[in-house]
Parts: sequence; structure tokens; C-alpha cells
Amino acid sequence: MELIGEIAAGRPLLVLAVKEEAQFLDTDLPVLLTGMGKVNAATALATVLARGPHPSGVVNLGTAGALRPGWAGTHVIGSVIQHDLDNAVLASLTGEIYGAPIGLPEDGGPVLATGDSFISDEAARARLAALAPLVDMEGYALASAAQQAGVPLRIVKHVSDEAGDGAARTWRETVAGCARVLADWTARNVPVLP
Repeated sequence: MELIGEIAAGRPLLVLAVKEEAQFLDTDLPVLLTGMGKVNAATALATVLARGPHPSGVVNLGTAGALRPGWAGTHVIGSVIQHDLDNAVLASLTGEIYGAPIGLPEDGGPVLATGDSFISDEAARARLAALAPLVDMEGYALASAAQQAGVPLRIVKHVSDEAGDGAARTWRETVAGCARVLADWTARNVPVLP
């Protein structure tokens, strides 16, 4: 976890997993680099929100794999799910639902499936494509931490790979271009207020 800058009430906090995704950000806003995966994302954001002050909102920027053909570009996410938590089994054991889908303010935006696996094989891609068009490793965890703290969250993902065979190589080859697109999106869409 690395926090660059200071969080202030009335200003948004930018949250990304790794420095490769943040490399072209040119902003006075605070930037939190969480590390990859749900545990790193949740604990990093929960830690800074618990310390206070709360930002006006959290904007998660990052890369995502496309689970369905034709998905490319930048997407503001409408809801997030966990693809690696077996809610049906847990509900049968306890009678409670853990990890229910979380809706986000972007009405009509795509569903993002979050899990701790980097999806890079065709079988996993095909299985997850039935659940969502996009996949990442942090979105659900960040949504859960922000929701529990009462802080609004937007998730913005740029497609870096097709989440199938060769996805890891493709991510390495495209992450700089994705970072540039995300930095440009941030400059146009995230207000920098005093």
C-alpha cells in the first residue's frame, strides 16, 4: 500500500492497484496504490478511510479483462460481483448471503466480476462470461470497503486483455497504453477542487 498525497474532505481519492496503471496520472489529487487482489485492495482502502478524513468520493481506475467478444475501451461500472465466493454453498451452511452484488451509481453500466485469480485461460473465461462482461481483481473489495464507510465510489476500467490464453503477456504489453487512457479519462471527468 502506498498513499501519494493527502486525503482531504471535499476532494476525491484516486485508487489503483499498481504503479503501472497510475504511471501517467498528472493530478494534485491523492492517489492510493493498493496492490493487486481483493485483500490488498480492501485493507488499503479501509485503512485510509478509517484514519480520516473521508474524501468526497473514491474513483477506482484500472485495467480489466474482457470476458465476452467485442468488449474494448473504457467502461464506468454499474455493479460488481465476486466470482470466487461460492454464495450458494455459504447460504446453505449459514442461511446468510455473503458477498451479494453491489450496485454503483453508474446506472446501466456493465457488471464487473472480481476475484483473486488473474484470468488467463479459455475455460475460466467462458465460465465467467456467463456472469459478467469484464473481470478484475480489486473492484468488489473496494466497493465493499467504500460502502461500509459510507463513501461514494465509481469504478472505471479500461480493457487490457481478453482474459484468455496469453492474457498475462497482453496485459504487460498494453498496460502503459491503458494507463495513458485512464489518465486522460481522469483529467476530463474527475474535478480537482481546492
